[in-house]
Amino acid sequence: MKITIIGTGYVGLVSGACLADFGNDVLCFDVNADKIRTLESGGIPIHEPGLEALVKHGAAAGRLRFTTDVEKAVAFGTLQFIAVGTPPDEDGSADLRHVVDAARNIGRHMRDYKVVVDKSTVPVGTADRVREAISEELNRRGVDLPFSVVSNPEFLKEGAAVEDFMKPDRVVIGSDDARAIRLMRALYGPFQRNHERMMVMDVRSAELTKYAANAMLATRISFMNELANLAEGIGADIEEVRRGIGSDARIGTHFLYPGAGFGGSCFPKDVKALRHIARSAGKPLRVMAAVEQANEAQKHLLGDKIKARFGSDLKGRRFAVWGLSFKPNTDDMREAPSLTLIEDLLAAGAEVRAYDPVARPAIANVVIAESAVDALQGCDALAVVTEWAEFRSPDFSALKQALKTPAIFDGRNLYDPAMLRALGFEYFPIGRMA
Repeated sequence: MKITIIGTGYVGLVSGACLADFGNDVLCFDVNADKIRTLESGGIPIHEPGLEALVKHGAAAGRLRFTTDVEKAVAFGTLQFIAVGTPPDEDGSADLRHVVDAARNIGRHMRDYKVVVDKSTVPVGTADRVREAISEELNRRGVDLPFSVVSNPEFLKEGAAVEDFMKPDRVVIGSDDARAIRLMRALYGPFQRNHERMMVMDVRSAELTKYAANAMLATRISFMNELANLAEGIGADIEEVRRGIGSDARIGTHFLYPGAGFGGSCFPKDVKALRHIARSAGKPLRVMAAVEQANEAQKHLLGDKIKARFGSDLKGRRFAVWGLSFKPNTDDMREAPSLTLIEDLLAAGAEVRAYDPVARPAIANVVIAESAVDALQGCDALAVVTEWAEFRSPDFSALKQALKTPAIFDGRNLYDPAMLRALGFEYFPIGRMA
């Protein structure tokens, strides 16, 4: 099949590369000429395991191409995937300017039947706006061409996006158009040969499903974080509690790990957007308000623990921070808890040395170290914020020798409290007896 991907960000590039790998002809369009030049030269603008090899393979086979020519992009694919960014607006709603612009471009340049697929995370009612924008452009041209608008939300986890696309646990299709549904079934058929994973529903239900899924996961995280804080206050161990409740099949074990708060490009944005949708409908989601509030408070927890140990005035102190990305296996720093911790430490007068295996941001007044060991140089204590694999089994003897105070503030509960106490460390985990 011939497919156009509009937007070569995280969702668009992964989708395009995976679809090309399954034999489709894919043309990726972006208005950012620098990004297209990078892709055409064999580079990729994001870090995602397995993606670079997939892009190179598709390009070498001639099935994956890139362009900044909008007319060429619209003419190419019968399926037009809109995978542009939907950043939060000031009121928390999703900014749909890029989505509507993409729809208008399709209406301006289409010459035959198109299936316009909303792949971006968009609020309920976006398909109607896309349909309206295309119709307006066709009317302006004085032509009557058939098209369909389909909602096909993505469910990709950063750090495992390629595998998630190749082996989806569900494919949600929102449409009541038989022709469009047939094309979508043909497209996703090779990805679900062992059993049917496609769920066809009305457009608005499909649009809401994406937000509902992320909101549920965010709720589990904030609930466990709140429970961890309670456990710490009353002398219980949240790890034991987690095992106890996770064994209940109705609850399960996923997303029950407490930590320093959630970040990234999806959960914070989607919780805000869902709250805005609910307020606009006159059905406020009080649980979501609590999730957002709890998460913002949790991001300050490590900083509060450090100040409780070393005092509120941290002038003359230096702290190492291991992990900057919001989760491992990505370089995504959006809404990362590390940024809140660093901000809290700097505001209290401390110096910060930070290290991440992939993320290399420029942060004012922060030294970005070349290794985990280098980050410890001259530091009073260590804060672990992201659970990268290389942080799980450090050389504790060398770590203890490097730190002025043998103190570890563990925002991901990577270590065993009894073992660290036996090694002579002061250990400050989340929701555990330290």
